[in-house]
Amino acid sequence: MPSISSNDIKNGITLKIDGGLFTVVEFQHVKPGKGGAFVRTKLRNARTGAVIERTYRSAETLEQAIIDKRDMQYLYRDGDDYVFMDQSTYDQVPVGSKSLGDAANFLKETGTAILMLNGDEIIGVELPASVELTIAETEPGIQGDRVSGARKPATLETGHVVQVPLFVGPGELIKVDTRTGEYLTRA
Repeated sequence: MPSISSNDIKNGITLKIDGGLFTVVEFQHVKPGKGGAFVRTKLRNARTGAVIERTYRSAETLEQAIIDKRDMQYLYRDGDDYVFMDQSTYDQVPVGSKSLGDAANFLKETGTAILMLNGDEIIGVELPASVELTIAETEPGIQGDRVSGARKPATLETGHVVQVPLFVGPGELIKVDTRTGEYLTRA
């Protein structure tokens, strides 16, 4: 693993600390009037999502983790695993639902995602900002109900439930924000 100086820390860099993988969320170089300079950081655990704060002396060496980002296509679900195909080598890779987290709610067959790997371990998934999904089931809108901003629950083709406006019906294609899980618009 390559070593970097604490002075070279930037947002998005992944570090190997105490056997765990941590991504730099925020950093601040501090040079007080007395004493040596230091770097204050907020780090997110790549496996659990927990955020910790650490302080490093200036020019302290840290171990940087190599993260490989691969463009993958989601093919199908096999039991508890989701099967992806690497678009450059055409290798099929089974991924556990625990590794995907909330991203599994927005995966549609033949959809694409960027999987982040450290060696053979999947540590994260990047989805497009929004995806188009079909509504599998929702209650019909009531005639005359024109309350501004009223919402109703709708089950998507992936099984995820989102709140949609009253005028949206079953079988319609909608856009959903993958970061928040909210309805954006009809597609």
